[in-house]
Amino acid sequence: MIRLVMADDHPMVREGIRSMLKRHADLEVVAEACNGTQAIEAVAKTRPDLLLLDLRMPDMSGPEVTRKVLASYPKTKVLILTTYDSDHDILPAIEAGANGYLLKDVEPHVLAQAIRDTVAGSTVLNPTAAEAVSKALRPATRPALSEQETRVLREAAKGMTNRQIAEHLYISEATVKTYFSRIFAKLEVSDRTAAVAEAIETLGLRPDQ
Repeated sequence: MIRLVMADDHPMVREGIRSMLKRHADLEVVAEACNGTQAIEAVAKTRPDLLLLDLRMPDMSGPEVTRKVLASYPKTKVLILTTYDSDHDILPAIEAGANGYLLKDVEPHVLAQAIRDTVAGSTVLNPTAAEAVSKALRPATRPALSEQETRVLREAAKGMTNRQIAEHLYISEATVKTYFSRIFAKLEVSDRTAAVAEAIETLGLRPDQ
């Protein structure tokens, strides 16, 4: 028997999930909560196998509840069930230690199996959450600018034209254009303005250096 606490601030949602889970003999809702404080108290009282947790509730966020629950009851798994699917919502929950992330439009039988898999130790993520986590873990592969490319970009940041950059660096105007083509490719931009802005923001480029 898998014992779980269900936390959601919408009574109709809790009722629907409870009714669905009753069809599965191995799943038992031992407590319900309508906010984060109640969720933490319910976990403390019942020591469930899993906390089925909404992401946003009146008193505290899902990630905050997750951190507090896992800090005191690390054996309890946390499965987020929400309507929010942006990276801004997903990543804080996973970083807080949530074992899974699903949306409320999930099929009932999929949710039931996700609960079982989470308790068994698997990380259960819907496709959007899986992609968000993958992107967050993906190492940066952007090629570094060469010393000469950085010089060209620095002069561009001062407002110089291609001809002025060529004269200042003692290279041809055609070479300047070649450098810009390489810079655009490396910084994944399409024009000088975007290249300069990207270099200033992410590379710390200063025109006066």
